[in-house]
Amino acid sequence: MAAAEVRTGPLDFEAWVTEKADALLRFAYVLTGDASLAEDAVQDALTTACARWGRVSRADDPEAYVKRMVVNAHISWWRRFRRRETPVDDPVRTARAVSDGTTARAEADAIWDLCATLPDKQRAAVVLRFYEELSYAEIAQLLHCAEATARSHVHRALAALKTTLSTEGAEDA
Repeated sequence: MAAAEVRTGPLDFEAWVTEKADALLRFAYVLTGDASLAEDAVQDALTTACARWGRVSRADDPEAYVKRMVVNAHISWWRRFRRRETPVDDPVRTARAVSDGTTARAEADAIWDLCATLPDKQRAAVVLRFYEELSYAEIAQLLHCAEATARSHVHRALAALKTTLSTEGAEDA
């Protein structure tokens, strides 16, 4: 059986999840910035996908369809979190220790720590733009906003990151 063979029957949900679960968790982690929130978002998305698997498996790109569900699950969490009567602080995000001492890992951790300071929608827009390499139109669709708003989220996030880096650079000098 060739790897590029066209599928002839419906995808098996369990087999699909086995193949895609790690990638979905990585995507959700980058989107949410928190391992438990990522697991919750993926679990919610997969629960919904299982119930609708007939439709999902017939989509042109089932993985993109489920990633959209992950984004929607996270947005739903934002809404529930923001509606609480008692304000709750954002989860504490601590800097990760450099496990093997490599510069690349330290830089990746530093970049993630900077991204974790962004507001949720800005971080989601940056993740979708630069990690998932989606167009602004696709980001707008996933975040349920206008394309101009998606562009604005990315622009403001990059401006905030630039300001933070400039400020930190000045303090180090």
